Formats: sequence, structure tokens, C-alpha cells
Amino acid sequence: MLVAFSSYAQSNFSSKLIGVGVVVSDLERSLDFYTNGIGMVKAYSFEINEEFSKRSGLADGVPTSVTVLKLENSPEANEWKLMSFGKKATHPKANFIQDDVGMQYITINVKALKPVIERLKERNVPFLGSTPTPLNENAHFVLVQDPDGIFIELIGPME
Repeated sequence: MLVAFSSYAQSNFSSKLIGVGVVVSDLERSLDFYTNGIGMVKAYSFEINEEFSKRSGLADGVPTSVTVLKLENSPEANEWKLMSFGKKATHPKANFIQDDVGMQYITINVKALKPVIERLKERNVPFLGSTPTPLNENAHFVLVQDPDGIFIELIGPME
């Protein structure tokens, strides 16, 4: 019965992609981290005007700009949608994933960790734990946090 339900649930979606909206405290700083540090690309941007913000229930009439990042600029890539309202977080920055509830981390699989590590070091991004940590003979694990505290797992070979 569980298999039948899972198969049925999968057919309800018109896309296999998930778009994640992330409210950041400083848009330019986050864009630098994700594009120049992690290596994402800007796909497009759009505006949420006052009327849509209110009607949709998203932001109670507060307009904003949304910048959509992807791992590659293709229709098959998930969307990481950054927006800012110019406010800092109202909760303390987590030190570990269990420190808060909600979305705490994302996992990005890369072809080579070394260039990503170099770009993040150039931006003085702290590395967490004993990273890079070997997972097996081909893959390593690196853990960092974005400027607002979302944990970013990077997994791949060193070169």
C-alpha cells in the first residue's frame, strides 16, 4: 500500500524542481557568497509589488526584489531565490543544525572541492568542523555557513 501511495503522490507535481525562497539580511553580501564563493549563477530576477505582496499573503504589502540563483542556468536546475527586506535575523545564529528548527542546511554536490574551498577562503568564510572530511576514497565533505547562518554542505572529490 505504501508503494502505491508514493507512486500516486509523485504524479501530483507538474515539475520535479523545488524553488527555495531565502530572506537574507544583506542581499549583496549573500549574492557574493553564493555566486563568487559557492559558484552559483544568477538566472533571473523579478519584482514582487505591493499589490501582489498583499494579495498573495507573502509580505503584507511590502514589495521586494527576488534574485534567482541556480547551480547552472538551465530549466532543470532548482532555484535558490534570494530576497532582502533590510532586516537582521531576530534569532541567534546557529552553531549546529540542531540549534534551531526549520530549514537548516542544503547539500551541494560539486565536481571538485578545491576551487570552491579556495574561493571561500578568499572571502574569509570560516570552515566548520574538521573539514574537508573524507567520506570515502573519492568524496570529501566541507561545511560552511552562508552570511545569515544557513549551513552549506559541499560534497565531492578534492580535485
